[in-house]
Parts: sequence; C-alpha cells; structure tokens
Amino acid sequence: MSRTETNRLGTLTLRVGLKLPTEAFLVPVVKVQGVCHDFGATRVLHDVDLDLFAGDIVLMTGPSGSGKTTLLTLIGALRSLQTGSIVVRNRELRGLDEAERVELRRGLGFIFQGHNLFESLTALQNVRLALELHSNNRQANEQRAREILEAVGLREHLDKKPEALSGGQRQRVAVARALAPRPPLVLADEPTAALDAKTGSQVINLLKQLGKEQGTATVLVTHDNRVLQAADRIINMVDGRLVSDVAVGESLEICEFLSKVPAFVGYTPGALAEIAEHMQPRNLPSGTTVFHQGDVAQDFFIVWQGSVLIRNDDTGEELARLEPGAFFGEVALLSGQPRNATAVVVDDAVLLTLGKEDFEAGLQREKNFRDQLREVFYNRQ
Repeated sequence: MSRTETNRLGTLTLRVGLKLPTEAFLVPVVKVQGVCHDFGATRVLHDVDLDLFAGDIVLMTGPSGSGKTTLLTLIGALRSLQTGSIVVRNRELRGLDEAERVELRRGLGFIFQGHNLFESLTALQNVRLALELHSNNRQANEQRAREILEAVGLREHLDKKPEALSGGQRQRVAVARALAPRPPLVLADEPTAALDAKTGSQVINLLKQLGKEQGTATVLVTHDNRVLQAADRIINMVDGRLVSDVAVGESLEICEFLSKVPAFVGYTPGALAEIAEHMQPRNLPSGTTVFHQGDVAQDFFIVWQGSVLIRNDDTGEELARLEPGAFFGEVALLSGQPRNATAVVVDDAVLLTLGKEDFEAGLQREKNFRDQLREVFYNRQ
C-alpha cells in the first residue's frame, strides 16, 4: 500500500472547502497498477503504480525521456495500454477499442504544447465548441466560455482567430478550452511553458480553484519551477520508473515537526526532507495496539498527535505515557531483540512510522542519529 493510500484520511483536512462528499476521496480518480510500455524493443515504462485522487494537483517531474509524457498519454487513453491496468473514473482502459477511448477522452481535459486549436474558429468559438460536447444550452455555454477566457486574461481577444494570436495567447485559449467543461481530470504537458509569470499564475490558480470547488484532479508534466508552490504531490520519474511520490504539504509539516523531535535535533533541512519522505503517517483510534510485547520489531514510531501508553504485560505496570514529539520502538530495532513492552493508543493518534530498512539507513547516513537515540533513551530511565 502506498503512502498516499495509507494517509488518505489524514490529507482530507487539506480540502476543507471542497463540496464533494468525503468518500469521494477514498476512491482514486485514476488507479495505475503494474503498467509497462514498450516502443519497439525499448521499454519506456517499468511496473508503474500510481493513484490520483479528487482535488489533487500532482506535479510529474523527471529528465527528458523518463516516461512522463508516455504515462500521461496512457492515462488519457491517447494510446493503447499494453501491460498492466489503468482505471480512469471506474473505467478500465485495457482492452478498449479506439471508439471507446474517444468516448472516455471527451470527459477529460487536455492541455498540450501543441495547441490543436481550430484555425477557422475564434478563441470564443474554440472554447464554446468544447462545452457543446457536454451541453446544448447555447446561452450557458457562451457565458462560461467568456468567463474562462477572461479568467486567463483574454477579454480583448475573444473574437480573434488563432493566426491573430501570439503563441502564449493561443496556449491560454487551449487552457481555457480544457478547463471550461470543469472536467474531473486534467492532463497537462508543460501548460505554462509559453506563458509569462502573471498568466502562468492565473492558469495555476484556475486549476487550484477547480480542485477546490469541483474536485478536479490535475496531473502536470512540467519543468517550470513556478508551479511547485501549487503542487499537492510531486512525482519523480527516472528511466521509466516512479522513484518518489511526495505529498508536499504533508512533508513540510513532517519536516517542521521532526525539527523539534530530540532524535533529529541538528539535522539539516535536506536530511529532514529525506527522512520525511520515508515517514508513513498512520491514523489509529483509541484502544489500538501498536505492537505487543514479544513482537519482532519492524518499525520506529513518533507520536505526531494523540498519546500512546507503554506497559509491561508481565507485571501490568504502566511504563510511560507518550505525548506528541515522543518516539518509541527504537530499543528493539537497535538491539535486534523482541519488543520488551506493549504500546497502546490512549487518545486517537497519528503516528509517524519509519520502517526497519529506512531506520537502519538513517543510522548509517547520520552518525549522530544513533547517539541521539541512545541519549534520549537513557534519559528516560
């Protein structure tokens, strides 16, 4: 299970203004499982797994040739799926014929570097045409087309055809056309590359607004660092593999929290960010047993919210009650011995967990990590 899946309930708090029911967040808009793709004898995607949820703005980064655009076009049903599964809005893409893929694409929003505008139509007509695929209400379509074009700064260019527009203006028409129908999923390849800072910001704000008000999920393939501040998640691809998937806001919160935890005092921001990337938040209700005395140690824990009781099952003695900022579970990991106590959630808690391999990697990477763990542990005695 991915970090995004395990912490989905925790990230709902970031979507306070959304008008969708909470359960909409629990089912991915897109679910990618085990996807591989070949161009001839060359494999360009290797076993990619990815979930995309309502309201998320997901930034897909990586060097040229890493498979970003190929994955984007597969998700958008622009090419046939070879291996694995992609489910878009509860529709499995594998096995669809071209007519079925066209039907599915009509419900999505696409923004590509090639604007693909109809040269014989004005900016207003290009956007209105996209709306007419979904509604026959000409008056409403006209009003929505004007609103979205004005939102991207084209109030004075509604009646111009593409040949009379600059490259950046044509890109804005393409953006408006994609966003006008309020699609549940937007797939964008370098959508702000041809835009100045002000207009690029307008486009990103529109995407954020759709995410907040309509639950639109957006995937942006881009090298534009200006987009970073808007991203909810950043996915990095290298050589056709998804090598990292970071929930941005959550990771920043974890970094800030870790900086105040005794075991991580003195860590550089870069080191904290690397640790945060491997931390798995777990939401546990009161009464949950985190681990039993005698269990084999698999995880290191930090209390983020709530509280945890540590007790000796042999004597019934309560050894400690741990509040936010306290950590536990390191003794068995350091010694290689079974757990010497039982941990039970007292008040509904969020625990940050670090798996055994990542914990050991932290010991090797930061030489003072082990010393600080031992110092805090002995101070508890």
